[in-house]
Amino acid sequence: MSDDHTHVQEFFTARADDWDSRFPDDGPAYAAAVADLGLREGDRVLDAGCGTGRALPPLRAAVGPTGVVLGADLTPAMLQAAVRAGRHRAGRLLLADVAALPLRSGCLDAVFAAGLIAHLSHPVENLRELARGVRRGGVLGLFHPLGRAALAARQGRRITPDDLRAEANLRPLLARSGWRLTSYVDEDARFLALAVRED
Repeated sequence: MSDDHTHVQEFFTARADDWDSRFPDDGPAYAAAVADLGLREGDRVLDAGCGTGRALPPLRAAVGPTGVVLGADLTPAMLQAAVRAGRHRAGRLLLADVAALPLRSGCLDAVFAAGLIAHLSHPVENLRELARGVRRGGVLGLFHPLGRAALAARQGRRITPDDLRAEANLRPLLARSGWRLTSYVDEDARFLALAVRED
């Protein structure tokens, strides 16, 4: 495991047990973001970096009983917290790195990723790997329940020009990774960038 992966795993392992209790009011924001993905009954969707699986129930509701819902995360403790919360009933949990998904190319209709982009060690390659798993015309949703300014304020820091979530940085990053940005919302109460799989 690389040093980057070790740091990410250590960060989330230390926070897994109380993660949901730290953000108890995020459920409706997750559900609204999932609704904006435009999923249909029977679709196949991956929650990349699923953490404690908070997106899995709304993803399951969106794709129905015939759909496929997968949740992949690098940190065993986060997946264990998802099981304790009963969210494994909404989708299949995978202990997997989004940099090397154990999925065949083009098998997904969509990828949902909450808070993931800040933890990608190689953003172009990692987003390209997500694109590999998605069929042409499939959708990527990059979500956070707080916008960039609100998140920076909560963390006691300033937004820097190299912030990957800034539209001016995100649009070309996605384009180099096989995605085309189609929608971008950065408000205090939500960040949601939607992109379509291009090639």
